[in-house]
Amino acid sequence: VEILFDGSTATMNTRALISAALAGLIRPQVSDVNMVSAPIMVKERGIIVAEVKRDKSGVFDGYIKLTVKTEHMTRSIAGTCFSDGKPRFIQIKGINLDAEVGQHMLYTTNADAPGIIGLLGTVCGENGVNIANFQLGRNRPGGDAIALLYLDAPFPEAVLEKVKAHKSIDSAKRLQFDVNAM
Repeated sequence: VEILFDGSTATMNTRALISAALAGLIRPQVSDVNMVSAPIMVKERGIIVAEVKRDKSGVFDGYIKLTVKTEHMTRSIAGTCFSDGKPRFIQIKGINLDAEVGQHMLYTTNADAPGIIGLLGTVCGENGVNIANFQLGRNRPGGDAIALLYLDAPFPEAVLEKVKAHKSIDSAKRLQFDVNAM
């Protein structure tokens, strides 16, 4: 696990941020983890954590990037806060985007192709799911793409299954965030 602090975030006391990131990372396997226990639990599991701090290197004043490497794959996510104070995703799996973090979200991956926006909008609309915000990103024309939908309410399981069943969608996941804690 590598946690990169770029620009203004590199000058912060990062201990609490690292603990929060580690807690979020292992929560799917250990439900009773918290910010205090997370660093210990990660160490007990043999997970190596590297903290990297660097001067501003991009268009953002500061951002944090979490990268997880396993023997099979590498995944990363980066986020920042703009002047409005709201957290945003700015990169997922190397794909740039600008998505406000919402309490209820849908994350999909697919090949970049015509019709995905319409598909997701239609499935949501036909099932009474209101989209508050819809953000897209791709690595190149016709390549890998990501959609992040910020929703007014939790995404129903039955609707998630409809999205997953579509041949154009590689994966779809519901995301839930405690936006009051941000």
